[in-house]
Amino acid sequence: MLEILKKRRAVRQFDTREVERSKIEALLEAATYAPNDRMREPWHFYVLQGDSLKGYREVALHYLQKRFPTKPHLVESSMAAITKTPLVIVATSAIVTGDEGATKDNTFAVSCAIMSMWLMAEQLGLGMVWRTRGVGFVHDTALHTFIGATDEEQLVGTLCIGYPAEEITSPKKRTSYTEKTTWL
Repeated sequence: MLEILKKRRAVRQFDTREVERSKIEALLEAATYAPNDRMREPWHFYVLQGDSLKGYREVALHYLQKRFPTKPHLVESSMAAITKTPLVIVATSAIVTGDEGATKDNTFAVSCAIMSMWLMAEQLGLGMVWRTRGVGFVHDTALHTFIGATDEEQLVGTLCIGYPAEEITSPKKRTSYTEKTTWL
C-alpha cells in the first residue's frame, strides 16, 4: 500500500483513449468504501462523458472567459488541460441543514472517497487529478447548475481521469513525517 501511495500523482495530461465502463464502475465502487460519519454515505457522483463532457467544456470556457476577460492565454492554457480529458467525475457532498458539523464531516468523507478513487485509479493504470478551483468549479455555481445538483449538495471536487499521456517515473520529494509530527 505504501508503494501505491508513493506512486500516486496528479496526472493532467491524458491520451485520447476512452476509459472503460468497468473501470469507471470500479472507481465508483472503491469510493463507497470510504469512512463516513454515522454511515451517512454523503456522496453523489456525476459521470461526464460524450455530450455531457462537451457541455462541461463549454461551461468551463464561458466561466473562464468571464473570469479572465483580459487574459486569453490563461483561458487557453486552462482549457488545454481539460480538452483532452476523456472522463470527468464530479463529486458532491450532502449538506445537513442546521448542522454545520455534520456537513463538514460529510465533506471529509467525500474527500476520503475521492482518495479511494485515486488509489483505485493507480491500481487500474489510470491517471487522475482532483480539481477544486478554476475549472473544478467548487467555488462557483456554474457546474453545480450544469450537472443538476440539488441545493442540498455541495461540490467537493472535479476529477479529471484518463490514461496518462506519459509515464511518471520520478517520485516527488516529500517532507518526512518526522518534521510534521509532534509526539505528546
